[in-house]
Amino acid sequence: MSEVRVLDAIEHCRTAALGGHVDRCDQCGHQEISYNSCRNRHCPKCLEGARRKWLEARESELLPVPYFHVVFTIPHELAVIAQQNLKAIYKILFNIAWETLRLVAADPKHLGAELGVLAVLHTWGLMLEHHPYVHCVVTGGGIAPDGQRWVACRNGFFLPVRVLARLFRGKFLHRLKRAFDRSLLNFKGSLAGLTERAAFAAYLRPLYETPWVVYPKPPFGGPEYVLRYLARYTHRVAISNGRLISLHEGKVSFRWKDYAHGCRHRLMTLSAVEFLRRFLLHVLPQGFKRIRQFGLLANRHREQKLAQARKLLKAAACSTIPEEHVDDKKESTETPQHKCPVCGQGTMIRLDQIFPMAELESRAVAIVDTS
Repeated sequence: MSEVRVLDAIEHCRTAALGGHVDRCDQCGHQEISYNSCRNRHCPKCLEGARRKWLEARESELLPVPYFHVVFTIPHELAVIAQQNLKAIYKILFNIAWETLRLVAADPKHLGAELGVLAVLHTWGLMLEHHPYVHCVVTGGGIAPDGQRWVACRNGFFLPVRVLARLFRGKFLHRLKRAFDRSLLNFKGSLAGLTERAAFAAYLRPLYETPWVVYPKPPFGGPEYVLRYLARYTHRVAISNGRLISLHEGKVSFRWKDYAHGCRHRLMTLSAVEFLRRFLLHVLPQGFKRIRQFGLLANRHREQKLAQARKLLKAAACSTIPEEHVDDKKESTETPQHKCPVCGQGTMIRLDQIFPMAELESRAVAIVDTS
């Protein structure tokens, strides 16, 4: 199970189990041991490096236009279904959020252009409950259908929210019913009755009348603000180590922010089992990508579309790899060096390697078998 692999990776992250290396200062002789990271995408300690590399890659794709931020979320009734059908529901959520933006933006009454969209899946609330939603960072305008001009959004206004919400609701429920008809959804436990077509239709019927939340946040104002936003939201897990307060007598305490009552910081305490259950609700299906790009930013034609957009915006094309980064790439294969944390003068030199426990055990078994 992927959940077991995630817990195992987090448990052994930066411990002797994964191996590491010993460094020694060439001046004062100070030695320190550094253990390897698990590099699991659900590990709170292993996201910083991946976030930094991803942001550097995205920086060259920013256009000199305002960017908007739109959040698409689904009702609690569908979040319950999603818990048993993660891959299917998350895929629908991504695709319908993009399709909604694409169709409304393509309508000449609203914009009449093709947008660029970067979408990030989040699945948690502040108390670790399952609450799937997609953050969309959207270009404030797009390329006209004839490809000959850039169509900008009206100052401070993106697209009509009510139109987005109603279209999102209708298309999501239509796609969900199609998934049911194709037997792509599974139901068990308290939802087992939804395997019957009539019961499933009755379950969805009230959702056609319920207002769905499509929440537009204030526009970023420029590309530099987009990167600040992305730095905060793209590479995150359900809870960071900084929010954890204590583990005492089988209970975990952590901080959460109560936005409904003046953004006050509050303390929640759960049994360790319940805490792990809630954390594991947010483990993504194996191979599922939680950051996706659409429209002008879609992988298959991103370079051509961005070059065309810059030309239409009369913006100078940015080099994909800044000159100052070229030397960094050449040196990346060498052993990284850092200053001694004790004397501050010497350089920490790699002294020895610590092999992972699994590798040592396999070597021991091999020796015993050959003896």
